[in-house]
Amino acid sequence: MPPKPKLGQNFLVDDSARHAIADALGDITQRTVIEIGPGHGAITDILAGRAQHLIAIELDHSLAAELTFRFRDRKNVEIIEADVLEADLEALIPAGETADVIGNLPYYITSDILLKLFTAGSAGRVARAVLMMQREVAERVAAAPGVRDYGLLSATAQMNAQVASLFTLPPTAFSPPPDVFSTVLRLEFAPRFTELGVDAAGFDAFLRQCFSQKRKTLRNNLRSAGHTPEALAQAWPHSIPEQARAEGLALEPMAELYRALNSIQKEN
Repeated sequence: MPPKPKLGQNFLVDDSARHAIADALGDITQRTVIEIGPGHGAITDILAGRAQHLIAIELDHSLAAELTFRFRDRKNVEIIEADVLEADLEALIPAGETADVIGNLPYYITSDILLKLFTAGSAGRVARAVLMMQREVAERVAAAPGVRDYGLLSATAQMNAQVASLFTLPPTAFSPPPDVFSTVLRLEFAPRFTELGVDAAGFDAFLRQCFSQKRKTLRNNLRSAGHTPEALAQAWPHSIPEQARAEGLALEPMAELYRALNSIQKEN
């Protein structure tokens, strides 16, 4: 069956790579695993023999039918035809348990899928994810403060998970070969909101303000977002240089500034 470019279909055909990706999840013999975009089942085939319960979410009707037939005798495998962005991931996970996630993310919705997983991770329903994505996106997710690639996606990811870059695959690992290299990341979900003394929704909104315009200083971005010069001067921590940009700061001083601004708003 030919791939459908509009769905971002580039099927993994490298045998060593599919095993390396599955291995990156670790021991899943007692785990529920959710696979995003299984395609023809290159990784599904391995996971089916390891996971206690495997749920594969496939958007393409033909592929979902193919997988349903192929794994019809595997009681631990469930194929769901759905758009992962519309699927209720938390409802798929048994009550009181967490799940692991694995998948080759379509390039055009990678950020949207990540945000959905961060929500599930913050709710304590997803423990680990092994995800393949376009190398440039992976570099942004894993980037450290002060590096050119560090931005809102980096800060959001690292606020929600410990990120490890595992390996990169060339276009020849796929059929048809994409125009880009692909990198596999492992995310261990460990939200830092409580540790840093911030609320999730408020701090996420604050980060969007901080990174709204990359060329502007942090102070100017926050002024554009509605914070007064007086409030910023009163709240500004000694740990943040006056002309700092958000991409040069770790999460700790950002959280310190957020808490100080919140305190001033409550006083007023």
